[in-house]
Amino acid sequence: MDSLETNGEVRQRKDKKNEISNINDKDLKTKDEKKKSNGKVIGLIFLSILLDLLAFTMILPLLPSLLDYYDKKEGNSNTLYTWLLHAVQRFQKLTGAPDRFSSVLFGGALGSMYSFLQFLTSPIVGSLSDAYGRKPMLLICLLGIALSHGLWSYASTFSLFVLARFIGGLSKANVSLSMAVVTDASDEKTRARGMALVGLAFSIGFIVGPLAGAWFAKNTDLSSGLWGERPALYALSLSLANVALVTFFIPETLSKDKRTPLSLSLSKAIDFISPWHLLRFTAVKNLTAHQSKVLSRLGLIYFIYLFIYSGLEFTITFLTHHTFGYTAMQQGKMFLVIGLIMAVLQGGAARRLSARGAERAAKLALILTPFSFICVAFAAIQRPPIFSPLVWLWAGLVLFALSTAFAVSCMTALATTQAAGAGRGAVLGALRSLGALARAAGPLLASAVYWCSGAATTYTIGSIVLILPAVMLVRLKTH
Repeated sequence: MDSLETNGEVRQRKDKKNEISNINDKDLKTKDEKKKSNGKVIGLIFLSILLDLLAFTMILPLLPSLLDYYDKKEGNSNTLYTWLLHAVQRFQKLTGAPDRFSSVLFGGALGSMYSFLQFLTSPIVGSLSDAYGRKPMLLICLLGIALSHGLWSYASTFSLFVLARFIGGLSKANVSLSMAVVTDASDEKTRARGMALVGLAFSIGFIVGPLAGAWFAKNTDLSSGLWGERPALYALSLSLANVALVTFFIPETLSKDKRTPLSLSLSKAIDFISPWHLLRFTAVKNLTAHQSKVLSRLGLIYFIYLFIYSGLEFTITFLTHHTFGYTAMQQGKMFLVIGLIMAVLQGGAARRLSARGAERAAKLALILTPFSFICVAFAAIQRPPIFSPLVWLWAGLVLFALSTAFAVSCMTALATTQAAGAGRGAVLGALRSLGALARAAGPLLASAVYWCSGAATTYTIGSIVLILPAVMLVRLKTH
């Protein structure tokens, strides 16, 4: 009898062990399936951002020719074009910029408008996605972008072209939403890799997109009815393909139980558009005191860095053309080399970073940035020490590419670790908004300093100021 009871107990233990083993196997399978599913989502988001950026960057090399087209059509009439042209000409006279750079300054003004609109919408759309899900808000943004490209293809007047850019700027919160999807579909170990993929999409987009735009617009006569119609239609087709991709293949990544209710009011709207409130991330709910402090410091670092960086980046085209006599093709090759370096780094080293690795990479990137621009400052001197101006220029550009490959993506990954899933849309929206504001104001200030004080002074002052965000990030304690 005792032996029977003993055998029964042994069988029960074996059964329990088998049950536990089966449960563990199921859990492991579930985790593996979840990892594969999340990896697939991140890959699809990479493709979505790439399609968006290929369409977005197609217009960049065409802006001077587009402005020439509208100048011929509307230059002698009282239209929006002539009003903006007179404003740019007043800025030229004030700063002493030569007439041949009017198209660059004109394009910079349009770019500042585009960035300012992103500043207004990114935090609002990010918070709406925390309440109603990522996918519906992402689709609304992508439909707006498609509409903007459609309007561009029919923009026979400058006013209609500006309206197309206006709608595109309002809809550009899709990038911060895509980053929010990446954070939803990743954990602390894989988040930096996901953000590196986003950076890789940017690098490829900015390499291929402008070349594609120039190719589609070749052999087009400025006197034709709608100059730029072909590249606009190709951009529209890419945008519609992106809408289809998100609609049919990308799932909702923020489940209903993880969403945060949102009740908008006039007082709460200030949280989304006031730079002071954005720097404090007041739109993000349920943050601890430490998380709030870290995000506030990180937001300030991000803003100062991009404000100075974007301005100096914008004026590099002035330097290479004015001092080194680079043609548009040579400048295109220069940015191609920079883009290739960034793509290699983001596709290789940056994708392998852990959370701690991303933090270290962000600090190193911000430390390298002042050195890159001080090299460019030496390039602007007629007889610099040790090396020739061209060597100093390319030393600066290589350091610029190395730092740019890691800075924004790693700081973004760092910011997402400070909020739970339900608040990451608001965090990324606020961060993107601060970056857009910096990119709207930075080029205008840098252009004014460049033409008033000279290239060497501009890059020297800029590199000194860029030491501040580097020191602030090194001293920041995130844990």
